[in-house]
Amino acid sequence: MVRYSKLAFRTLVRKYDCDLCYTPMIIAADFVKSAKARNSEFTTNQGDKPLVVQFAAKESQVLADAARYVSPFAGGIDVNCGCPQRWAMSEGYGACLINQPELVSDMVKTVHNQVENPSFSVSIKIRIHSDISRTVDLCRKAEAAGVSWITVHGRLTEERHQPVHYDSIKIIKESVSIPVVANGDIKNLKEVSQIHQITGADGVMAARGLLANPAMFAGYEETPLSCIQDWIDISLEHGTPFACFHHHLIYMLERITSKQEKRVFNVLSSTSAVLNYLKDNYGV
Repeated sequence: MVRYSKLAFRTLVRKYDCDLCYTPMIIAADFVKSAKARNSEFTTNQGDKPLVVQFAAKESQVLADAARYVSPFAGGIDVNCGCPQRWAMSEGYGACLINQPELVSDMVKTVHNQVENPSFSVSIKIRIHSDISRTVDLCRKAEAAGVSWITVHGRLTEERHQPVHYDSIKIIKESVSIPVVANGDIKNLKEVSQIHQITGADGVMAARGLLANPAMFAGYEETPLSCIQDWIDISLEHGTPFACFHHHLIYMLERITSKQEKRVFNVLSSTSAVLNYLKDNYGV
């Protein structure tokens, strides 16, 4: 999640039974060219495991160079083949790659050939085609190239809030031998179980659902106050910028605050104001 799944938030969700975390999407070319980009875009620590670094890339060698930089600190990389944003696709990144299976396969092979650690994973995250046979072909070619697993967001590139095509994820799972992870509109642990049953997927990935409730995988229906307290402690320890600190709390409080409370909380403009509000209203 661009801007959101940084180290502090990964630390939080790991406390609440999240098994595997991804970094925000990082543009591989910028990461390779600039030490400043590497220092600002990728931070981790000893407790941040297992970790996958997600890259936006369109050139195999650039991706492999980026992978080599992070390989001592992460368990693998993921190639973003699913981002539908116009800027990403216009640059040749994200969901446009689902129409270039040969390039995706070559990127997977190149990283495997150039990263010395044999256990280093190379995965891809994709969206689906309206003709699911094209997606199956992409996945089979990636499998033949040695991809470690495939995460499938069950929507077309042009779809945003339409229902997720879980039936398509099921078809993909039945068409390959490697692990498949289901993604799209997972909001609670009950839905995790249901989607696993529907798709047969080996794992379930959540994004916006975890923003709203970082304790989701631990079985909480809404963000518990203990999780909010943990976020305060972790984010202050990590020196999280105020905008990020505040935005995460806006998401976490979404289901447990009234419209009037939201109007007050959402315009707070300093860490001290936020802390005072939470102490006065929630005893946090």
